[in-house]
Amino acid sequence: MALTKGCEEVVHSRPMFLTIYTVVVVAIVVSSLYVFSALYSNNPSSLLSSFSSSSPSPSGEEPHLTDQILNVSQSETVHAVSSAPPEPPNVWTRPAFGVPPHNKKMPPLEAFRLTKELVQQRVKDNIIIVTFGNYAFMDFILTWVKHLTELGLTNYLVGAMDTKLLEALYWKGLPVFDMGSHMSAIDVGWGSPTFHKMGREKVILINSMLPFGYELLMCDTDMVWLKNPLPYIAHYPEADVLTSSDQVVPTVVDDSLEVWEEVGAAYNIGIFHWRPTESAKKLAKEWKELLLADENIWDQNGFNDIVHRQLGPSVDDDSGLLYAYDGNLKLGILPASIFCSGHTYFVQAMHQQLRLEPYAVHTTFQYAGTAGKRHRLREAMLFYDPPEYYNPPGGFLSFKPSIPRSLLLNGNHTIGSHFTLINYQMRQIRTALAIASLLNRTLVMPPLWCKIDRLWFPHPGVLEGSMTRQPFLCPLDHVFEVNVMLKELPEEEFGPKIDIREYSILENSALPAEVKKSWLDVRLCKKGTKDCNASNNTTFGGALKFPKHSNEETFIEIFSSFKHVKVIQFSSLQDAFTGFTDKEREQRFRKRVKHYVGIWCCVLDHTPGHIYYDMYWDEKPGWKPIPPQTSADDHPPW
Repeated sequence: MALTKGCEEVVHSRPMFLTIYTVVVVAIVVSSLYVFSALYSNNPSSLLSSFSSSSPSPSGEEPHLTDQILNVSQSETVHAVSSAPPEPPNVWTRPAFGVPPHNKKMPPLEAFRLTKELVQQRVKDNIIIVTFGNYAFMDFILTWVKHLTELGLTNYLVGAMDTKLLEALYWKGLPVFDMGSHMSAIDVGWGSPTFHKMGREKVILINSMLPFGYELLMCDTDMVWLKNPLPYIAHYPEADVLTSSDQVVPTVVDDSLEVWEEVGAAYNIGIFHWRPTESAKKLAKEWKELLLADENIWDQNGFNDIVHRQLGPSVDDDSGLLYAYDGNLKLGILPASIFCSGHTYFVQAMHQQLRLEPYAVHTTFQYAGTAGKRHRLREAMLFYDPPEYYNPPGGFLSFKPSIPRSLLLNGNHTIGSHFTLINYQMRQIRTALAIASLLNRTLVMPPLWCKIDRLWFPHPGVLEGSMTRQPFLCPLDHVFEVNVMLKELPEEEFGPKIDIREYSILENSALPAEVKKSWLDVRLCKKGTKDCNASNNTTFGGALKFPKHSNEETFIEIFSSFKHVKVIQFSSLQDAFTGFTDKEREQRFRKRVKHYVGIWCCVLDHTPGHIYYDMYWDEKPGWKPIPPQTSADDHPPW
């Protein structure tokens, strides 16, 4: 009625008033459409573009927190209607990956507070998937998100422990909330006081979210989802808590929960699911109080101590659930074959041997810190890097490792045979690193074969009852200090940096077409034989023939003509390189690569039980793989 009357008045008014009314109506409609567009924009390609863009600000300035909310102007009429000041909008009412307009300013920090309303907007089927971290783990978080997206899951949230991460994720269109942790933005390192603080923040977060009444699937950022886990979780509606574990010996050979009586390893809190039951809330509260009372307690140890107060009996004969904690909590242990640890996935490949589809992999049981975690995911082609990672300046250098069958398969799998196998491969890698350094190319590390496992405690080579095959394709961090290889070392002391990539990169679907098409195969030949003349135009069967036992000058001279080629792949590097002519350069190179190798651990019944790998083992007559005999001997070979 009011609208009709208003229109009639306009019709009978003077033209000037008609014009004014028209302008006002049009302005309101346009403003409404603009606000709606800003809040509900949905760009399906925004996530993909986010991996190639680190800063969203078109002006080139870093976006900062501001009290201005999305820079959306409000008419005076709106202020006149509402006497209360407008509250900060919830910035995640729009669909996932709705990248904010670049010409807008970031909402105030209070707009990112964790509230039930925020979670409610992301929940689906009453469940929310959550991870958290600081800026140092941003690429892990983007990888975590992209895997969920590819699985069709959007009911997730990311907790930011520092404002740098909060801003970065907001501008990439990801659903982020502020944990109020005031955490450092750098990698804190496992076991540090700040690491333990992160653990406490995780427990505080669980306690904050359970009262909202939603199921919570809590994940560490150093894991990825490979299959939608929600249908699996739904099979156990009676469970208060489902947790992953560090179990390396399978207790089941299908996708059932682990047989809890046979699980001897710690429960791992990197992947676990909580239902908002009274039992779960009680456990979370006591866990939080325990950690807040003693900052030296590791969150995972605290969880295990509390839950193990009572284990059993089974809830029933079929589900695999057990009563734990106070005798009322219903607990289930996720099978390590499909909710994989870094050991069951990367070392044992348990899921392959049992013909099962894995749901997740968590980068535990690994070495070389965060760099080692990242490299393992890259080897498995599970990590998402920006496009430039797959097309480095100078191009790639690759080679096919040569390993005699007898060395790989014959004989007993002992410490001695393991080191013989590794050293044979290491000598080729050393040559490849030298050539990559000469040609200023990024070395594609070869797949590495091991005969015995690496752990941080004494063991017989392979854990009894595990499914580790011998030999097995082992992660690079089993032998090499990946973090050192990727570290910026002073060039005046260690020579030019040698970039590396994982062995699988040339098979990765993310490799650009321009790289795949720009390829040169190199075959070694014996000097003096036909067409083996160290010329840059001598080819045979589409490959460049290159003489064995070539020196520094020959490599530089011949391959300077192929700087435009993206991939140079040698069929072998056996006897390819005689060594550096520039002795100063050689000394710096030697100093660099000596730091690249780590230790094998650990011999039974010997202290210390570790054995150092040595990049130049072949220059030491009588070298044997034995642990240090005295404390004076306990030092790296450099």
